[in-house]
Amino acid sequence: MGSTRLLVVLAAVVALLLAAAVPAVRAQVEETDHEEEFSYVSGDDNGPEHWGEIKPQWAHCGKGDMQSPIDLSHRRVTLVRELGYLNHSYSAAEASIVNRGHDIMVRFDGDAGSLVINGTAYYLRQLHWHSPTEHTVNGRRYDMELHMFHESTDKKAAVVGLLYEVGRSDGFLRKMEPYLKMIADKQDREEKVGVIDPRGLRSRASVYYRYMGSLTTPPCTEGVIWTIVKRVHTVSKYQLELLREAVNDDMENNARPLQKVNNRDISIFRPYPHKRY
Repeated sequence: MGSTRLLVVLAAVVALLLAAAVPAVRAQVEETDHEEEFSYVSGDDNGPEHWGEIKPQWAHCGKGDMQSPIDLSHRRVTLVRELGYLNHSYSAAEASIVNRGHDIMVRFDGDAGSLVINGTAYYLRQLHWHSPTEHTVNGRRYDMELHMFHESTDKKAAVVGLLYEVGRSDGFLRKMEPYLKMIADKQDREEKVGVIDPRGLRSRASVYYRYMGSLTTPPCTEGVIWTIVKRVHTVSKYQLELLREAVNDDMENNARPLQKVNNRDISIFRPYPHKRY
């Protein structure tokens, strides 16, 4: 009986130890799962200068010769009126807002319309924000950049970039503010936001830059058609801080450093001036 009682006691002790260990193991796994694969902090092991070394499929980040973002310097830009006005037909659609850790994304779950470039339709899939801007104009960096990501039926990408500086609040972001607070500091958190109309983002301005580049986050896939609207919009300081504070601490400044232009063509579309009679 003594040995049996001893075995029972030992079994109980082992069970208690295992029970205590499980939460610690679970916490460690969860922490590992939420480690960011890449960082925007220069000098970090997974910082921008090392993105191309983290995974084989990210090699373009380090070795590609058509990478984004770039400086849109006027001494490199060629006026191409044949580009024409931006041909977009957006529509309101059901959407969700997602905290991806490195940025905040609005994903369209329905048909939000398209942008036509060279006869090909690129469908609006999602939009997200970077601060400060990733692209610069004549070396000037603004406070925020919105990327409207489009995709064709054969999975080719086209991105429209809008630049912002601190000033008056942005009407589109005003509608997003309650949802931004809901997903703040909660990586992978997703919330339905109902019907969102991307037409509220359209600029009345018609001047834009166009060049071939890449995604600005890993895997840095090249062959992306970039359109950067020249007119600068405004965003309130509160809205900018709300976007920054919603993501992981080391992603508050989530702008990739400028990449080499490598003799790429940079075009600008500007309509003919109105004639005066």
